[in-house]
Amino acid sequence: MNNRNSQHVNSFEDLNLRRPYLKRFIIKHFPPDRDSIILDLGCGSGSLIYFAQQTGYHKIQGVDLSPQKISNANKCGIHGVEQGDALETLNKKAADTFDCLIAFDLIEHFNRTNLLLFIDAAYRTLKPGGRWLIHTTNAESPFGMTIRYGDITHQLAFTRASLSQLLYLSGFSQVNCYEDQPVPHGIISAVRWLLWKIIRNGLRLYRAIETGDIGHHAIFSQNILVVAVK
Repeated sequence: MNNRNSQHVNSFEDLNLRRPYLKRFIIKHFPPDRDSIILDLGCGSGSLIYFAQQTGYHKIQGVDLSPQKISNANKCGIHGVEQGDALETLNKKAADTFDCLIAFDLIEHFNRTNLLLFIDAAYRTLKPGGRWLIHTTNAESPFGMTIRYGDITHQLAFTRASLSQLLYLSGFSQVNCYEDQPVPHGIISAVRWLLWKIIRNGLRLYRAIETGDIGHHAIFSQNILVVAVK
């Protein structure tokens, strides 16, 4: 798991470290309506929920299998999180319940059979036009296998093409994939962002030399962001 984007927090200091990334994630990808009903599946210690609530999303809740992470959330004063299994939680919900679902560093932990069940459950419980926000391992990255095998509980890795195919076949009408780039919020992070842009162009050149494909839509970050619309 990419610790920079992990939702595991132990203190308000940890929350502040994740603030720039998660704030941008919320602004760019959450539904515009602050009254949206949102469920964060595998919410960890609730850092995304914390910043979403600060932004005005008062109908967001989360579920996570780990009692330790739920305890950490409670210690940080993060409300709306409970212990439970993500798939079982969805199976208990009525159809067309949610405006938005979130799966942040979660689907790579499923085997193929359970992943298909999970996607079907997510699709069923989303309202028409609802969105599913997914953050997961990117096998297309030069370091994709580092993320894939960096956690012994990871069972799968995805590319933009494979994940899009899977979601479309499951009924989603629109799938958009994005790179998980550094977020500039100071001098050091701005330098990282600039260097990322330079390295990305170099990777596109390498790809063009080998295959003839300039890689305009290629995603090279170690993780991939996906917005799937029902």
